[in-house]
Amino acid sequence: MRIGILVNPARFGGHPQAAALLHEAVERLLAQGAAVRVGASVASGAGWPDLAAPDPALVEDSDLLIVLGGDGTILSSARLAGGRVPILAVNTGGFGFLAELPLGELPDAVAEITSARLAIDERTMLEAEIVGEAGVRERSLALNDMVVSKAGLTRVVRVTTWVNGEHLSTYPADGVIVATPTGSTAYSLSAGGPIVHPQVDVIVITPICPHTFTARPVVVSGDATIAVETAGATEDVRLNVDGQESHPLSQGERVVIRRAALRTRLVRLGSRSFYGVLRTKLGWGER
Repeated sequence: MRIGILVNPARFGGHPQAAALLHEAVERLLAQGAAVRVGASVASGAGWPDLAAPDPALVEDSDLLIVLGGDGTILSSARLAGGRVPILAVNTGGFGFLAELPLGELPDAVAEITSARLAIDERTMLEAEIVGEAGVRERSLALNDMVVSKAGLTRVVRVTTWVNGEHLSTYPADGVIVATPTGSTAYSLSAGGPIVHPQVDVIVITPICPHTFTARPVVVSGDATIAVETAGATEDVRLNVDGQESHPLSQGERVVIRRAALRTRLVRLGSRSFYGVLRTKLGWGER
């Protein structure tokens, strides 16, 4: 098995035992006969210059990608992988909603990782196109969400949304979130959207701070095509992708969002369940 290990150096450096745990995991993987490559930014400092590889090569040349970081690292890795390689997400950050296990459990999980009997959880991704008079000028891929919003000054925009070509709504707001089921527990949840199980085939449309009491989140079919256009405060309106990429929108441009053909493939170990994650991460059942 060819295994790539992609590491967020900032998160990695903040973990008190990160170096020792990663070293133990790599040694166990090598002992199991795995071909291991490690992100160049960490490999050199860890004394593995012969294992170093740039992040794109980790995706292209691996059967499994182990990602060490927080949820942000997992999101960026999912876009980089583009469904081509399964991801085992290891939390070295804070919330770690998307992670399968904490870094401290990685060495003991090596035998299961190399067993070739891994369970794969496929997650819906979204693709967005920025469309203007000249056609499509930008395409993006997201695991969590696409957000059209106004940056800078706190002036609202008029957000118009269509579903499959039919006008759904127009309202003054700070923007709109179009989220996958995976993204339903991220920004959309903070804006009042529903929690959706990752295996439900839907897309969630959530307005951000709408200036009307009648605006509510809407759940549409997973094969729907959603278009969003803004008017009003036209300066610095942007499409934000997973909270990590940002593309400015010009007057008259429209963002067209649909389910991507690619799906993120997350490795699952043991009996970890979505409902168990909700209880643990959201503190449900605590006084």
